[in-house]
Amino acid sequence: MSDQGSNIFLDAIKRLDSAAKHVDVDAEVLERLRYPKSILQVSIPVRMDDGSLKVFQGYRVRHDDTRGPTKGGIRFHPDVCIEEVQALAFWMTFKCAVVGIPFGGGKGGVIVDSKQLSRMELERLSRGFIGQVADFIGPETDIPAPDLYTNAMIMGWMMNEYSNIRRQRTPAVITGKPIELGGSLGRADATGRGAYYCIKQLEKVKGWLPQDVRVAVQGFGNAGQHVSRLLHADGYRIVAVSDSKGGLYKKAGLDIPRVIELKQQGYSIRDVYTTRSVSDCPKCGCEKCKCEHHQDVLGEIIDNKTLLELDVDMLIPAAMENQITADNAGKIRAGIIVEVANGPVTSDADQILTQQDVLVVPDILANAGGVTVSYFEWVQNRAGYYWDESDIHEKLQRIISREFSAIYGLMNNIQTDMRTAAYTHALNRINDAIRSQGTSLYFSPTHKD
Repeated sequence: MSDQGSNIFLDAIKRLDSAAKHVDVDAEVLERLRYPKSILQVSIPVRMDDGSLKVFQGYRVRHDDTRGPTKGGIRFHPDVCIEEVQALAFWMTFKCAVVGIPFGGGKGGVIVDSKQLSRMELERLSRGFIGQVADFIGPETDIPAPDLYTNAMIMGWMMNEYSNIRRQRTPAVITGKPIELGGSLGRADATGRGAYYCIKQLEKVKGWLPQDVRVAVQGFGNAGQHVSRLLHADGYRIVAVSDSKGGLYKKAGLDIPRVIELKQQGYSIRDVYTTRSVSDCPKCGCEKCKCEHHQDVLGEIIDNKTLLELDVDMLIPAAMENQITADNAGKIRAGIIVEVANGPVTSDADQILTQQDVLVVPDILANAGGVTVSYFEWVQNRAGYYWDESDIHEKLQRIISREFSAIYGLMNNIQTDMRTAAYTHALNRINDAIRSQGTSLYFSPTHKD
């Protein structure tokens, strides 16, 4: 067990212990939640384009299925480890309970740098992974979805492979699929949109004007782009964004639609700075502007460390786990953190941020839009009836707004931080579900109905 992997799972469990102080929870419930229901490790042989054979390691973890079939993404990343996947599955259990959807938590991953694979190699790996876990997943058992470096097309390959194995078309086995293969409208931007709905609830609570709020977004992938787009359209001032190669900062606010456009054309954020169209610099009209006006118009290059420590009102970590730790939490100047990534703030950092009166909207609420719309997709696949995008947005907004209000109210009632309130809210639902099956108190010889 790697130190990093071990720490991330043990760190996740600490959130359970914090919430348990505020819930009349059965000891058996806590004991069950400390351990995943099942873990599968597989080897995936893939024939490479040059004729050679490579074997990749993959995992699928089902944490708890008391409230329904397990649900969670599959990530392709070189740093995947079993402890990380366990932690992600644990978080999914609580995320599903937070928003009240009838799923438990699952997660999967393959150790691979998918950027080094050709498209055909990527398809072979995707289908090979499903071939190895097909007996472990299913519409009533465990339902995968996209995660880091997986996307709708990969989910389509996986659904098709599972259907081939079962000899019947089974769209409900996978969510996050292409629309044409049974995917749901509104799924592509669901994670970012869910975070946006949380921020709109904060807007009501705090009574601020969007144009007065300075926002920095770390991680400009799917979720980071969508929450930035929605906030920018409402007048929020997105002053900084970044990806794995670096970031951009502009005090007056970035042109988010233009940054997204270039990012989707394959540029990194650093490339966005150096590769420009004529319209980007109205002063001199050059394509790669080096004039003194350049920085005023385009902003300046910064790194991810600098972005996290900017003097902004709201920080949105939308990249990887463990970005804000005990080492840098004291340097965070944002008054509000909205966790679009999974686990971007460690438990040690949480304590420091609480002391600094930083409000953290936790990942199990802030990024729950993705799994909520995945639930909608699963329901539509099973019913064979599909909703309009406006219906999806309305249903998602209603759920996120309802649960945000409940958690924010609980936070104030029990005088704790918002993360602990979210875990307490979820643990109440999980506790009730496990208790309904009977615990030692029920089976005790002295128990009376």
